[in-house]
Amino acid sequence: MTLFMNACAFLVKVLTLPLHIAEVIGLFSFYKRVFPLIVYKMSISYNEKMKDNKRELFRNLEKFHPTKGSLRILEVGCGSGANFEHYPTGCRITCTDPNPHFQKYLKKCMTKNDHLVYDSFIVASGENLKAVEDNSVDVVVCTLVLCSVEDTPKVLQEAKRVLRPVSLDHKKVYTCMFVRYYFGDGCEATRATWKHLEAAGFSDLKLRHIQANLLFLLKPQIAGYPVK
Repeated sequence: MTLFMNACAFLVKVLTLPLHIAEVIGLFSFYKRVFPLIVYKMSISYNEKMKDNKRELFRNLEKFHPTKGSLRILEVGCGSGANFEHYPTGCRITCTDPNPHFQKYLKKCMTKNDHLVYDSFIVASGENLKAVEDNSVDVVVCTLVLCSVEDTPKVLQEAKRVLRPVSLDHKKVYTCMFVRYYFGDGCEATRATWKHLEAAGFSDLKLRHIQANLLFLLKPQIAGYPVK
């Protein structure tokens, strides 16, 4: 297994070498403009292959619906909005992404998914969500994100900060939900994201390791949600 993981890590470095070269010679800003279009096109096929996995995961959202008002979701690294179709009707969505060029494609997805209410799009990394108030959302969603952020523990701490307490099984808890898929801008395909989740101090962690119907490097994935 270690040999396989090392081989995957080497392959990822080889595949991302053009990006590092582009950054050095000043073409990285062009890549940042093109990447959202690539994601938008690929998400159509990707969602079709992963729809059963996503449907199973996101049905848990109803557990965290407040007794009054709408379910408030913060999606960190929202990309082009590929998860929107799986969110319950009437949810209020706040989207964040460090790449402002996703907004163009995000608007297209918003138009298709008019069963949701969209509050705002914030240009921010997962490590710095200062634009989102403490205790202001019911659920935090991360997909195609935790494998590419610079500081995974910091992202998890930010998620805890913005989550508000809800009543679940007659006790006060904080809730958040993550999915980790092995693909994305700057993704480290061999990062052991589940270890960061296990070390983050959540009182409960619902996590599954799955094999997706994708290319071999993208097959190993985890899906689930932690509760504090």
